[in-house]
Amino acid sequence: MATKRDYYEILGVAKSSSDDDIKKAYRKLAGKYHPDRNPGDSEAIVLFKETAEAFEILSNPDKRTLYDRYGHAGVNSGGPQPGYQDVNDIFNAFGSAFGDLFGGGGGGRRSGGGPRARKGESLQTSLTIDLLDAAVGCKRELQIEKSEPCATCKGSRAKPGTQPIKCDYCNGRGQVTQSQGMFRVQTTCPSCRGEGVTIRDKCSDCRGQGVVTRPTKLEVQIPAGVDNEMQLCLRGEGEPGENGGPPGDLYIDMRVKSHPLFKRDGRHLMCEVPITFAQAALGTTIDIPILTGKHNITIPPGTQPGEVFRLKNQGMPDPNGGIRGDLLVEFHVEVPKKINKKQEELLRQLAEMDDKQVSSKRKTFFDSVKAFFSIHEDTE
Repeated sequence: MATKRDYYEILGVAKSSSDDDIKKAYRKLAGKYHPDRNPGDSEAIVLFKETAEAFEILSNPDKRTLYDRYGHAGVNSGGPQPGYQDVNDIFNAFGSAFGDLFGGGGGGRRSGGGPRARKGESLQTSLTIDLLDAAVGCKRELQIEKSEPCATCKGSRAKPGTQPIKCDYCNGRGQVTQSQGMFRVQTTCPSCRGEGVTIRDKCSDCRGQGVVTRPTKLEVQIPAGVDNEMQLCLRGEGEPGENGGPPGDLYIDMRVKSHPLFKRDGRHLMCEVPITFAQAALGTTIDIPILTGKHNITIPPGTQPGEVFRLKNQGMPDPNGGIRGDLLVEFHVEVPKKINKKQEELLRQLAEMDDKQVSSKRKTFFDSVKAFFSIHEDTE
């Protein structure tokens, strides 16, 4: 698979560029590679689609944030890749974004003075799963409120038995032309909002909207390794398009619950394991938790508090097929709050031995303390 180019590189802008800078860059390149200006040029069409894909991501604040943080993986986790298979999809999505960038009629999508086809609005929701489900991937059923064409008027918005009529303001063109000095500017008709028709007798069931909202259930396949702030995209599961336009998309913001045993850092997991002083000093073998159950690990004699052991490939999978993360096991020596007489007796014996056999490190510490106290005594 070919590696995708950086979106900022495609538009020729810096990462610090403003929204206006991105919009200007896209407008310039879209005009340069427009199919009408490059008839029969397949390379121009590829660049035209590539430019639109970059603008789709960088013009959306949420998508841009994900892209800046995770790269292409952030805007493509678990769903189809951003992009456009047909240039008409680009006309539908951005044809009127800059005041008819692609010329009157949105790149040929509006012929014969009829209503302009529009892509449906995208929807956004969130989904929360457990860490263990995120580790292996899972399926979840999601219910959203979604519009669908009104069954009464079949999406026409007009009362049954009536028809939309041609807009008198723009004469059905959907656009009006205004003169500003030496220039003539073509804008969307304010009366019909570019549709070329108006509805006098509205459908009572949808109140002239052409759609009704109903609860819709969807099954979502969640990839293994998904993390917080990642976003899944279900193409075509957004609001229906208008006048024959394609439906929008559904974006799902993922949330992964915290786990009582594991702390997550990207692909890596951290687990804190308590051990006794005797286990740390003498060494032992214990079972520790891993994602798939338990793992037997050997603690060598003299293990220090806070020492970390790394278990390769026992962390989280990479949703983009990379190397699996590791599990970092950190040992904490527990000090008992209550001890019996026998334990106390043994500990006192050990303490007496410590006084006679002081380690070099401990001696250095107490020598430093003694010197510190001496300095303060001399200044009093």
